[in-house]
Amino acid sequence: MTTAAPSFAVLPGAEGSPVVLHVPHSARDIPPSVRAGILLDDEALERELDHITDAHTDRIAAEAAKLSPVAPWRFVNRLSRLVVDPERFPDEREEMLAVGMGAVYTRTTHRAPLRPADADPEPLLDRYFRPYARAMTDAVADRLAAAGRAVIIDVHSYPTQALPYELHGQGPRPPVCLGTDSFHTPPYLLDAARDAFAEFGETGLDSPFGGTYVPLDFYGKDPRVSALMVEIRRDTYMSEPGGPAGTGLGRLAEALAAVVAAAAG
Repeated sequence: MTTAAPSFAVLPGAEGSPVVLHVPHSARDIPPSVRAGILLDDEALERELDHITDAHTDRIAAEAAKLSPVAPWRFVNRLSRLVVDPERFPDEREEMLAVGMGAVYTRTTHRAPLRPADADPEPLLDRYFRPYARAMTDAVADRLAAAGRAVIIDVHSYPTQALPYELHGQGPRPPVCLGTDSFHTPPYLLDAARDAFAEFGETGLDSPFGGTYVPLDFYGKDPRVSALMVEIRRDTYMSEPGGPAGTGLGRLAEALAAVVAAAAG
């Protein structure tokens, strides 16, 4: 759970590709200085990482990139979301603050204390969250400059059974859930994803997780930036919680590659 590696990686694709595969939650690494502020013992922390990590989604994205006729760019978080969650709003707009899971979590997936309730989030926001946000903003701006548009495809997974932290866990849990935004998700992209993932069964919409990730500089402002969130139910490709990947991973990578191809045009 320790690392000296950079906190994120921007992995180049084809120069003219507009697509950025964003993988924010696949890592388990926690720097020692951050680990010191977490209340869980080592065994409990490993269990929490099993539940909260979108395991193997970096592999799905990497395989999809290899299969894509026009290679997408990839932006991959190298640290656990228990360090910071780069997809949260960093302020009161974030609904997950209600369960202690804003940009810096204070509660676990089972709503137990993760950090002291009075822990100051600013050092982690300054060290990890804001540099990540700036780099993702730059990555999208680079695609706009190179291709005239940008398409962010978020790659996530979620457990078969709802966890206590989920605010909308009572809704449908299809094999693949597509998260959308009324401003940033064009119909062609949603249709391409539905077609690509149809072989896995029902493809749901915004349940149990909804919305998309767009850097705040572009969010709700720039229609040249499109976005779609792909949430994959974990039993389709791995043993839960936190177990190895299975044969479904390759098929999911092929489906994701088809979405990338449609997005690249």
